[in-house]
Amino acid sequence: MKMIRYGEIKIKTCENVYEPAEDTFLLADNLDVREGDRVLEIGTGTGLVAIRASEKGDVTATDVNPAAVKCTQENAIINGVELRVLQGDLFDPVEGEKFDVILFNTPYLPATGDDATGDVLDLAWNGGPDGRMVIDRFLDEVPAHLKPGGRVQLVQSSLSDTEKTLQKLADMGFDASVTASERYFFEEIVLITAMI
Repeated sequence: MKMIRYGEIKIKTCENVYEPAEDTFLLADNLDVREGDRVLEIGTGTGLVAIRASEKGDVTATDVNPAAVKCTQENAIINGVELRVLQGDLFDPVEGEKFDVILFNTPYLPATGDDATGDVLDLAWNGGPDGRMVIDRFLDEVPAHLKPGGRVQLVQSSLSDTEKTLQKLADMGFDASVTASERYFFEEIVLITAMI
């Protein structure tokens, strides 16, 4: 375990929890959270993005990985912030609730059974054969959890078909666009921001 600094935020990394990386910082650097927003972050990991969002919003953070839930709770205490942290898959922990902003650094890498280790960390990156296994489930469920005028910010890779995500959001009535990106030698990591 080590400590990572992001501005004034101090993050303790934890065993079996996705460590903040370029995709985490892309989301944290470009948050669209306004004063008093009710915010949901899915797949919170160490809690860095949730803690950053709590500077303005009232944040609920979820993760399917119990180690990540514990890690986020510890990092919230280290940083002196109040977060509601829940364990569960996608929207299951917040059934029936609505939010102004929903954030998700998706598991976006295409992977076959040979790529996965069977470790709990696989859940942070494994997007299934086309990289869209979790992204498409998220997109199908997100409208039911957004308040009118709500916003979604999600991170994904060009390897998992950014255009398909933008089209799916448009078909659901969202105004969606790529609002930030980072190019790497084999992929582009993009942040998509969508408003209903």
